[in-house]
Amino acid sequence: MFVCSCFGITEQQVHDHVAAGAGTPREIAARCKAGTDCGSCVRRIQGLLGRAAPCGRRAAG
Repeated sequence: MFVCSCFGITEQQVHDHVAAGAGTPREIAARCKAGTDCGSCVRRIQGLLGRAAPCGRRAAG
């Protein structure tokens, strides 16, 4: 299944980058450009990394 249609990046490719050491959406982007064009896949990448913000709200800090 595609995560980033702009660059044709699949879920498996994201998992492979994570296994190789990428731990943030920015690190994924540096490795394969996913999330750097239209940005619509960034939330999906965050979800794959287990970093999705609940209900789109930011944590109070």
